[in-house]
Order: sequence, then C-alpha cells, then structure tokens
Amino acid sequence: MKIKTDEKIGTLAQWFYEAHYPVVFTGAGISTESGLPDFRGPDGVWTRRDKGLSPKPMSKSWDAVEPNSGHYAIVELQKMGKLKFLISQNVDNLHLKSGIRPEILAELHGNMTKMRCKRCEKTVDQSEGLITCPCGGALVSSVVDFGQSLPQKDLALSYDHSRQSDLFMVVGSSLVVTPAADMPREALMAGAKLVILNQGETPFDAHAHLRFHEKIREVLPRAVKRLKRLMGWFE
Repeated sequence: MKIKTDEKIGTLAQWFYEAHYPVVFTGAGISTESGLPDFRGPDGVWTRRDKGLSPKPMSKSWDAVEPNSGHYAIVELQKMGKLKFLISQNVDNLHLKSGIRPEILAELHGNMTKMRCKRCEKTVDQSEGLITCPCGGALVSSVVDFGQSLPQKDLALSYDHSRQSDLFMVVGSSLVVTPAADMPREALMAGAKLVILNQGETPFDAHAHLRFHEKIREVLPRAVKRLKRLMGWFE
C-alpha cells in the first residue's frame, strides 16, 4: 500500500525528534529551486552534455543566487540541535549563505567563493585577495575539478560523522559520484536509518527506510515545522 506523503513527513519529523546523531547530505537538487542547474536531472548539466547540448543559460549570476526554503529548513534543524553535521557536494556557497556554521559543514567538492591551501587545507574567502596561506602554502581555488582529489580533511570528517549517525538524510543527490556517495553506505553499516529525498532514482533506493520523490520544498520545511511542534518550539 502506498503511504501518503503527509504520513511520511510525520514519520520523518518523529525520526528527527528521536535521533541523537542526525546527519544531512545534500547534492545539486537542493539548489535547483534557487535557479541553479542540477547535474543528472532530465535537463541537468551532464544529461544535456550526454545529448550533445550545452548547459541551459542561467537567469542570474551565481553570486546573485539566494538560498531557498530547503536550505533554510536545514538551518532550522541546526538551531534546534537536530543537525550534528552537514555534508554537501555543492560548490554554490548557499549553505554558508543561509546560516550553516562552517564547523559543522563539509563541502566535499569545494566552494566557488573560497580558496584552499595546498599544504594545510585551510580555506579563505577569495575576496581577501590572498595567494599565500599563513602557513606558507599556496592558495588555489577550492573547487574540485574532475580527476582531482577531494579535500582530505572534509572527506575524513564526512566518513567519521556518517559512521556516527543514527539518522542519515540525503537531500537532492543522485548518489552516483564517489567517494561522496559512500557516505550513505557508511551510515547504513553503522545502523542508521536512511532517508532519501530526491526526485530521480538513486542506487540506494532499495535500502532507504523512507523515500520521498517530491520536490524538496514540499517535504523538508513541512517536516521541520512538525518537528518544532514535537519539540515544543513555537514561533
């Protein structure tokens, strides 16, 4: 029997309420509602490339894009103490822009507004105009290109927090890019409940304890609102 979306949202809120170590993992899908393209959706960057098409032109520049209700719902989880760690494949800076604390965020593919030290992996804002880190290492773009290694510090933190999670929620990722997509597997092996909120299929769908195919804005803000009621948070 197909479970109604409203019931599933209630279950998700209850699971967050009960969780001691919730971890969220985001991909490009969370930013499409801000006007950014995804990669493997029907009109995504890689989908179009495979068809011999160029990416769709954006209606605004990257730095003018603002976080949406999905990003802000995750910030609300942070405020309620229901976000131990956030792992993101996105380089668009929208999580930091929305108010996520840098110390609980791993940006596995970098951040287009940041430079990273090749020696110590410290990141600094591009706007500072620095080319050398205080440690003496060279500062380069933090965005990870194809074939480049992921930042080891962020990667290690992501594995560590995934293994500690008791609730692992994937938001807007097709989970096909490794090693980032290894994180749900680590969480499952640790005994965590796996929730996937993504319109397209993922390799982990058969293993998800709760699966949403709806738009992120139709699920995450509503789940957070219910969680607030469970926790006695009133606006």
